[in-house]
Amino acid sequence: MTADGRLDFSHYMRRTPDGVASMEVVVDGIHCGGCIGRIERSLKSVPGLDDARLNFTNRRLTLTWKDSGFDPGDAIRLLERMGYQANPFRQQTGEEEESRQFKSLLRCLAVSGFAAMNIMLLSVSVWSGNVTDITPETRDLFHWLSAAIALPAAAYAGQPFFRSAWNALKARHTNMDVPISLGILLALGLSLYETAHSATHAYFDSAIMLIFFLLCGRVLDQMMRRKTRAVAGNLAAMKSEIAYRLRDNGELVQVPSAALRTGDRILVRAGERVAADGIVLSGHAHLDESLITGETALAKAREGRAVYAGSINLDGTLTVRVTAAGEDTFLDEIDRLLDKAVHARSRYVRLSDRIARYYAPVVHLTAALTFAGWMLAGASVHTSVVVAITVLIITCPCALALAIPVVQVVAASALFRSGVFLNAGDAIERLAEADVVVFDKTGTLTLPEPRVVNGDDVDPETLALAGRLALSSRHPLAGAIARGRQGLQPLENVTEEYGRGVRAMVDGIEARLGSSVFCSVEVPDALRARHPGASLIAFRHGNRSAVFAVHQVLRPDAAETMRGLEGIGLEIRILSGDRTEAVEPVARALGLTQWQAELTPADKVAAIEAWKTDGRSVLMVGDGLNDAPSLAAASVSMSPISAADLSQAQADAVFLGHSLKPVLSTIRSARRARALMRQNLWLALVYNAIAVPVAVAGLVTPLIAAVAISFFVRAVMWDVLRVRARNAQAPAEAEATAGPPEAAVQPT
Repeated sequence: MTADGRLDFSHYMRRTPDGVASMEVVVDGIHCGGCIGRIERSLKSVPGLDDARLNFTNRRLTLTWKDSGFDPGDAIRLLERMGYQANPFRQQTGEEEESRQFKSLLRCLAVSGFAAMNIMLLSVSVWSGNVTDITPETRDLFHWLSAAIALPAAAYAGQPFFRSAWNALKARHTNMDVPISLGILLALGLSLYETAHSATHAYFDSAIMLIFFLLCGRVLDQMMRRKTRAVAGNLAAMKSEIAYRLRDNGELVQVPSAALRTGDRILVRAGERVAADGIVLSGHAHLDESLITGETALAKAREGRAVYAGSINLDGTLTVRVTAAGEDTFLDEIDRLLDKAVHARSRYVRLSDRIARYYAPVVHLTAALTFAGWMLAGASVHTSVVVAITVLIITCPCALALAIPVVQVVAASALFRSGVFLNAGDAIERLAEADVVVFDKTGTLTLPEPRVVNGDDVDPETLALAGRLALSSRHPLAGAIARGRQGLQPLENVTEEYGRGVRAMVDGIEARLGSSVFCSVEVPDALRARHPGASLIAFRHGNRSAVFAVHQVLRPDAAETMRGLEGIGLEIRILSGDRTEAVEPVARALGLTQWQAELTPADKVAAIEAWKTDGRSVLMVGDGLNDAPSLAAASVSMSPISAADLSQAQADAVFLGHSLKPVLSTIRSARRARALMRQNLWLALVYNAIAVPVAVAGLVTPLIAAVAISFFVRAVMWDVLRVRARNAQAPAEAEATAGPPEAAVQPT
């Protein structure tokens, strides 16, 4: 507690270098989109609070502010006055609370299911007896037995709805659970009245069946959200809890990973996870970096190479200089991106939220008008109440409140598993609308690092010696010669002549690597003709000489991806600032006829704007750092980036690894998600357009209404699960559509 009597929340707060503070709060009692909008609107009135965003998936509220005088306790107290329980988020506490709530829902489901089965047995006997020879005494007995089962079962199993509705009413507003609770209580109350007066019909079965089926939908929703959160939760499990830090005197001490700081030296032994992001100072090892790059092939780590927290050291020992630790590692950045993707709300989700906000009042008004209309038409109070209850039950808003947000959650988690992270809430819709895909060449269609394309034509010993000499050069072409040749040791006493090359004495003979003039090596005409767009670097050591052709190589699956994109009706174009002789071989290798070269950034933006003016929706795929103007001008954008650049990417979606297939799989997933969102909205409208008039006309009973809404909820959730399964199969479908895989294509 602070000196002025306020609670101290500093332990839960996180601050950025620019002075922005944030804190996560777990909010209990949220069951619909209407709750989210109400909470966020109410928190805007709290002085000093800049932003409040509520994540429906994990029930966590993120508060953001710059005002040093802001007290997070003000926001928490406002939430409590609104009827919600709010507490600062801690990972372990949040997981325990989530598990407790899920177990409670399962118990409620079990109780309501058991009660529903037994009450239905009694009800069937009454129904059949009403058309045969059941005595009034026997019917009254069965009704009282049903009441004895239904009342305690409803009191226990209906708690999730009753508690939420009561908290909403205490705060003087309504939510989705208010009409549900009202319908259940009215059905039970009317049934007790009917039973006490020996009436022919009672509706205990309707009330319990409604509770049971709504709990089925709520449990199913919780299960899907827990699976989605498990994806992010698994990231935490990937982090090493302890690290071995090297002191300046060489002593090795075991410390918690959270205690590491930038500049620390840590030792990573075989079988251990890397505890922080860093640079290898010494040692050699093979790392499993599948989480980082999406590549299943093992990565070779050596001096100077970047490594990332969560990677597994399979062999060898590494000494690593920490460059990022704690919550600044790549794994934490992924976690934040996933949370942002799930948290951000698309156009359809926002539309669903607006509908949900007005749904409960409209349902109450419709039921009240139905009751008044039947009374004015001369019906009895009993008949009017039964019809009004039927309207309340059959217009249950749960499916609408759950289906649209769940689609976004499922789509975001499916893309995450494919190595794609969304940066914008409406990216899914915009990706689905794209009909033109524009690729940059350098670093997008090609791998970001140049490669030696004629290495097989050079003597291995000559290549190895050239690689050792290249290790001492800062030129990117020299790096291409050294790259991928493990175990090389740099030569000693190397001299670099800026703009010409490097030289060193080897066995008493000078070795040179650089321009052909510097090395006194003549470049064969055949080599120039074979690799017209390549950069050439020469090497000489005594009588041995070689000329290396260095080229940017196409990503291994670029051709497959182009065919797959064309197969789903997309136009593909290349806009590049590179030379024509470098772009043309790439377009030819990919089978593309629409390409432009030697463009300035302004030229690219102008081309994109022209297509947009013609009514086209343009997806720009380019480097997240170098193509910022084009990415911003496009209708939607994606970037292939490295882990080091992840936090800097400004595209609507980013993906990791050397593969371009995420572009194809993302568009497929986005189109499926958009179709499902539209389908669910139309399904809700059609259902209500049919069900409400039928209920108002008194053509259905409360039991039929309960069965109808339950099947509607289950149909919507089944559709979501079906799309989730299809998203899991998307990579295989894309591969089948694109054709058989090919070897990496060289654009020469």
